[in-house]
Amino acid sequence: MSEEPVGGDLSRLRQLNAVGVLRELRGDQPLTLTELSKRTGLSRASTEDVARDLLGRGWLAEVAPAPGSVGRPARRYRFNAGAGRLLGVDVGGHKVLALVTDLDGEVLHQVRVDVPAEAGRRARLAAVDRCVSKAIAGAGEIWATGVASTGLVDGTGKVMLSDSLPEWTGVDLAAHVRRLVPGPVRVENDCKLAALAENWRGVARYAKDVVFLLAGLRTGAGLIIDGKLHRGFANWSGEIGALPAVGWQTAPNHLHAWLTNHPTTDAFEGVFVAARAGDVSALAAVDGYVKDLAVGASALVLTLDPQLVVIGGGFSRSADVMVEPLRRELDRWCLRTPEIRVSAFADEGVALGAVRLALDEVEATITSGLRP
Repeated sequence: MSEEPVGGDLSRLRQLNAVGVLRELRGDQPLTLTELSKRTGLSRASTEDVARDLLGRGWLAEVAPAPGSVGRPARRYRFNAGAGRLLGVDVGGHKVLALVTDLDGEVLHQVRVDVPAEAGRRARLAAVDRCVSKAIAGAGEIWATGVASTGLVDGTGKVMLSDSLPEWTGVDLAAHVRRLVPGPVRVENDCKLAALAENWRGVARYAKDVVFLLAGLRTGAGLIIDGKLHRGFANWSGEIGALPAVGWQTAPNHLHAWLTNHPTTDAFEGVFVAARAGDVSALAAVDGYVKDLAVGASALVLTLDPQLVVIGGGFSRSADVMVEPLRRELDRWCLRTPEIRVSAFADEGVALGAVRLALDEVEATITSGLRP
């Protein structure tokens, strides 16, 4: 990294130097000034100046010498993940889930508020208020908040269209949450954020091209291309389910039909339990659902040629009876069938993706001016 100011912009140069130091310290191991100097290309004097400034701002912490050290040990520094807090909120059909994490995304605590599926706008927003207020009480300073919502979300955080939640189209979710929390608030579609979570900390963290399938009462997709969440020109990428011919809108009907003839207190889980036990009619229902899921999945696979297909969402808990049928369908339609993996996040995946969205906002502030 160059240490010479370009056009006399010394302030900007210091910001860039600080970004370089922070980037190196986001790893697991503390580093000495000498190690930081080598990794960033800065002189040792400049590295020391940057470290001193970041210590004062709370971004760094000095690590105590190891026990038994001989002589005067070199000072070591680490990224101070405890300097602030992040908030991730998932506004779903049956719940609002909030996660409070440190700046590394480690979950410190969570709050869940159940919401009836038929709840209107006012009742759902009231649940958001209760969940967020309880989550941030005593949590420390929230530096940024990410919010996940079903539907098409524009760049300002407004829900432009939602077929899944009653009275949800037109909700300015970003403005509503800003009333509750300090710091910036960003809102994104839940399928996209579930894909982001998988690429950040999930089964797709080592993959660059991923198709994420949200399999549940609602079917959706999120796309990772070249290691980044793909949003598209108008932030509406992955909405292949909007095509009626794909069959995603009616895919759960196969499972509904089985439940109509086989009432169970386990709801949809009952279909998968019966299929797992070898029930012929349940296996046929699951097979019908997977065939509909595979139409859109095949189109995405043929378009993107991903390394992985990840199954997430509410039905992912029963993916053991879905993976092989899905693989057979992809083998049938695709030139190459990617590896199929199952998300391990269960209900927390979308909220964790919202945390990553908040972390993106914090990291962006580093490049434009360090937080005091």
